[in-house]
Amino acid sequence: MTDSTLDRQCIDTLRFLAVDMVQQADSGHPGLPLGAAAMAYVLWTRHLKHHPADPHWPDRDRFVLSAGHGSSLLYSLLHVTGYDLSLDDLKQFRQWGSKTPGHPEYGHTPGVEVTTGPLGQGLANAVGMAIGEAHLAARYNRDGHAVIDHHTWAIVSDGDLMEGVASEAASLAGHLQLGKLICLYDDNRVTLAAGTDITFSEDRAARFAAYGWHTITVDDGNDVAAIDAALTAARAERTRPSLVLVRTHIGYGSPEQDSFKAHGSPLGVEDVRRTKQTLGWPLQPAFLVPPAALAHFRAALGRGARAQQAWFERLDGYASAFPELAAELRGRLRGELPAGWDADIPTFPADARGIATRVASGKVMNALAAKLPALFGGSADLDSSTHTNLVGQGDFNPAATARQDTQGSDPAGWSQAGRNLHVGVREHAMGAIANGLAVHGGFIPYGSTFLIFSDYMRPAIRLAALMGVHVIHVFTHDSIALGEDGPTHQPIEQLASLRAIPNLTVIRPADANETAVAWKVALASERQPVLLALTRQNLPILDRSRYASAEGLRRGAYVLGDDTADGLPALILIASGSEVGLILAAAEPLRQQGIAVRCVSMPSWELFDAQPSPYRDAVLPPQVGARLAVEMGASQGWARYTGAHGDVLAIDRFGASAPAATLLREYGFTVEHVVQRARALLGR
Repeated sequence: MTDSTLDRQCIDTLRFLAVDMVQQADSGHPGLPLGAAAMAYVLWTRHLKHHPADPHWPDRDRFVLSAGHGSSLLYSLLHVTGYDLSLDDLKQFRQWGSKTPGHPEYGHTPGVEVTTGPLGQGLANAVGMAIGEAHLAARYNRDGHAVIDHHTWAIVSDGDLMEGVASEAASLAGHLQLGKLICLYDDNRVTLAAGTDITFSEDRAARFAAYGWHTITVDDGNDVAAIDAALTAARAERTRPSLVLVRTHIGYGSPEQDSFKAHGSPLGVEDVRRTKQTLGWPLQPAFLVPPAALAHFRAALGRGARAQQAWFERLDGYASAFPELAAELRGRLRGELPAGWDADIPTFPADARGIATRVASGKVMNALAAKLPALFGGSADLDSSTHTNLVGQGDFNPAATARQDTQGSDPAGWSQAGRNLHVGVREHAMGAIANGLAVHGGFIPYGSTFLIFSDYMRPAIRLAALMGVHVIHVFTHDSIALGEDGPTHQPIEQLASLRAIPNLTVIRPADANETAVAWKVALASERQPVLLALTRQNLPILDRSRYASAEGLRRGAYVLGDDTADGLPALILIASGSEVGLILAAAEPLRQQGIAVRCVSMPSWELFDAQPSPYRDAVLPPQVGARLAVEMGASQGWARYTGAHGDVLAIDRFGASAPAATLLREYGFTVEHVVQRARALLGR
């Protein structure tokens, strides 16, 4: 068998495994695998550094199928190259409990690097992975010791490039000169509903060149030699990310070639037969993998083993030369928190004037930064407002980039070893890049912006929760108390909508000490993202000699103060964040009126719901029906804690532009109004 004949057989093996998977499931997307199989074959057999027997080897290349609807192509590649994905697994495509779900899922299928499907996310995740590789290489590599040296590859589609998140991420990637990021563009000019001529006529190569990318065009998506040469050229380019535009044909070889009809529906029995005849593939059996093709693909096991062993040897040499750096790197790659990581977290003395929780968070972050080299991230052009800059840790950016600002920063502080990532006004990309850093490994990534702008990045937040990855979102300006910026910037429904996302922990601390504990919880939450909602305005720092320890935050809700030594209170006041100080103040006149009051701080619904029922009942006794929850956000969801006979002082309309004190008065967040609502609950 000649090399070209073997190439063709291998490519068609991928094509028809994918087609047969979709046909058997009677569901899926055959068009992309038929058209993009050749480029995927060239990448996976000639350029991708991976070891199918160890999908988590740290210095492997990363591969992202951003066009996740083409998952049957990825599963075919994983099977034939030797990952733990059997032919029977392929036959269970899109079925209940299978290892081959409709779109690739991180942590579910061996070899899948990130969950994709919502278009554009995968490209932005790949940017995050490339940032991760560049940072680790800059921080740890030394002359003669390249222990971090891998590429990030992605296959992207027309739909990916249409999405705004891809534009945000691609623009940043060009600025950051991520030369080891290479995207193969499946330029088939067809989307699910029509040809791209009705929506997408821009010059994509010129657009990416304007972003600062290296672009290469391959005119024939079945030309193995041309694709190989393009990928070789892309690997040689070290200062610009590369976009390889490969002109393909969706549904190649099928009766629906170049039609949107090939995109998202099975071909059907007759068209599967005709496609196999057109491309010279045996009609039976289905799921055919010719022995010669399998042997060629499975050579990846030997190549991967050799590459991994060479890396282990380099790592051993590195550890001998730089033992402290090697120990730090290994700990990061294992996802470990170093001993004593929380030893220097500040505690804050009681202070009626207090500080904003965003300011307290910044102090905590900077105390942590010295002990946690994995802490890495930044803001969407808001670090001076979100207080998320890691002082003295440098800025991640190409060293050759001149920095011009008004803060007197030293341009020499800019390098890829820096830990402050400036993403610009690109919230959606920020969230997706953080996800890419998290799945890459070696990072505890964070991103920050105002809580209202969580709406811009919700898809990335949701995907982090779906994947169960460790990302920390630092959201400030968490209520109408931000004041004059008005309703466009005042979050109302955001807390409720974010709390609705499964596997996302939302924490809204009441003062500086709760904020410190919130960071401890966030850093220890390994398999889920955590969101901190912080204030712009100062909050009193509670006197913990009078009230319960802030460590109660770990349980989601806890009793701050209670008038009853042994019995039950007549009234329970519940609040989160800045409103905790309000209910504590309102409790005083209520007590003077002879009402036994319990005040509960509830910074996290999710942490509280995870507690055993005896604890939850101890905090919120079922026998006490008079419960008033107070929060400057939508009332939705609070009924589960206030019960049938309770009440919620909340905001179910938009905010307004005015000084904060005026807004709090007009919206009823005053001691007098809380007392009035509480007395009404008691019928007084």
